Parts: sequence; C-alpha cells; structure tokens
Amino acid sequence: MNPQAKLIFVASLLLGTTITISSNHWIMAWAGLEINTLAILPLISKSHHPRSIEAATKYFLTQSAASALVLFSSMTNAWHTGQWDITQLSHPTSSLILTSAIAMKLGLVPFHFWFPEVLQGSPLSTGLLLSTIMKLPPITLLYMTSQSLNPTLLTTLAILSAAIGGWMGLNQTQIRKILAFSSISHLGWMAAVIVYNPKLTLLNFYLYTMMTATIFLALNSIKVVKLSSLMTAWTKIPSLNAMLLLTLLSLAGLPPLTGFLPKWLIIQELTKQEMIPTATLMSLLSLLSLFFYLRLAYCTTITLPPHTTNHMKQWRTGKPTNILIAILATMSVILLPISPMIISIV
Repeated sequence: MNPQAKLIFVASLLLGTTITISSNHWIMAWAGLEINTLAILPLISKSHHPRSIEAATKYFLTQSAASALVLFSSMTNAWHTGQWDITQLSHPTSSLILTSAIAMKLGLVPFHFWFPEVLQGSPLSTGLLLSTIMKLPPITLLYMTSQSLNPTLLTTLAILSAAIGGWMGLNQTQIRKILAFSSISHLGWMAAVIVYNPKLTLLNFYLYTMMTATIFLALNSIKVVKLSSLMTAWTKIPSLNAMLLLTLLSLAGLPPLTGFLPKWLIIQELTKQEMIPTATLMSLLSLLSLFFYLRLAYCTTITLPPHTTNHMKQWRTGKPTNILIAILATMSVILLPISPMIISIV
C-alpha cells in the first residue's frame, strides 16, 4: 500500500476515534464510528487476497448494521425525551437497542461470529488495530451510558462471552483466531462490571490493550500466524520468545503477572455487589481460555529446527519496534507489584 494512503487511513482512524470518545451528541458519536469503519476497510483488504476481501465485506456489513442501530437508538431516545445528549439515555427501549448495537460492534456473544473471521483475514498489523483501537469508541459509549444500561442483560452477555470465547478457542490452530476468541472472553469480563464500576472496565481494557499489542507486535516481528510456525520461533529469536511466553501467561491471568490484576479486581467488585454466583462462574469459565493460552505458551518453548536460515534478520531490523515490544512486555509482566496504587486510583 502507498505510504501516503496508509497515513491518510491511519489519521482518519485516529480522527474517528477522537470524535467518538470526545463527543456529547449522538450524531457526532455516530459520525466518528462511521469514519472509523471507512478508514479500517482499506487496511483490512490491502493484501488483495480473496480472504481479505471477504473479511472487509463482513466487517463493513456488520459495522454498518451496528451503526444504524446506534442511530436508531439515539433517535428513539430523542423522540421520547427530547435529548440528544449521550449521558441522557433514559428510555428502556433505547438502552436495549444501544446495548445490542455496541455488543455487535465489540463482538460480544451472540454477535461474535464476524470477529474471528475478520481477524483471520486481516494482516497482523490490522488485527492489532481491530483488537485494540477499534474497540475503544464502543467501550467509551458504554462507559458514558453505564448508568442507564440493563445489568441483567450485560451479565448474561458477559457470561456467554466468557463461555463461548473460551470454548471455541480450544480447537483452533490459527493464532489470529485464538486471539479473537481471547478478545471475546476478555470483553465478557469488561461487560460484567461496567454497570457497577465503569473505571474498572477502562482499567481492564487498557491492560488488555497493552498485553495484546505486545503479542501482535511480537508475532509480526517473527512472521508467525500458526501454531506450527510458532514452534520453530524459539531458535530464531530466543529473547523475543521469552517475552512472548511471559506476556501470554499474563494475558491468561496467572498471578503474579499483570493480567491477574483486572480479573482479581473484577471478582472483588462482583463480590461487593453480592453477585458471588456470577463471580464464581466467570472464574470457572476463565479456565477454558487458560487452556489455549497455556498451549500457545508451550508452543513458544518447543525448539524444533527452523525452516529458514535467516534467524536474526527480523529482530535486528526495526529497532524502534523492538524497543516498543520490550517496554510493553515488561509492563505486561511486572505491573502487578504496584497494584495497591492502582487499586487506590480505581
């Protein structure tokens, strides 16, 4: 892709995200979501492969339907209340439609079918954007309307997402699909607590973004998209694989790594809200996703002979990217010791 065109698309992506997260009017938020959708489509289909074109088409149709539902929800709320302010979502029907639309945009169950296929058909760099930056505007809308959302509906979506995300990721061999189901599972944890503690949802999203960015950047550096290829990566770049191993364990939520912190805080918050059965069920469902995280971590430690003799070329080139991976991996692993300060902020 032309560098100038890529710069325009990335700038439009940042513009659409900024418009949505900084707007108070539903029309402006909808416009930002539409800019985001139009900006990411060329990045998905830039390889001109039939799978990429299929992924871009699925993404466009799904996001267009979700954006239409967002607009319909805001119009319904304005019809009954006379308010276009995002924080004044008081009509129950509008709240229900908005929750469904945001769930479709995020890929929450039962609107999750598009996300693994789109991520599988996208390059790793675009997959990073789809898993992190593209989820920020919908989560921001949920954050701003959290006081008006239906707790029962969100809890149901959270439990289903944690279950399906862990269950369907068990038999996958494509790393991008595994990370897609990992994203669905983590979104379930965020949806479970957003009504009771929205700041905790944002903290969970920020930590998830940091760990996922580390994994995508590391996989992009070693050019790995399948488990069979991941098995040969240890002999190519041992230091990068060590960071990838620890980051995967952190994303799995194993103590004392950073990924354990948001799950710990969410379980604590659900217990405070007297939702002990929900907290117990979410904890048990996280064991499903723990299996494929451990399988990914195990594949990074297998020392099979590499397919190529060009071992260190990819790691020696692109030093700024390597420094970024090292910084993100370090934060993804050792952030937990400062958790008392984070808990005091939340």
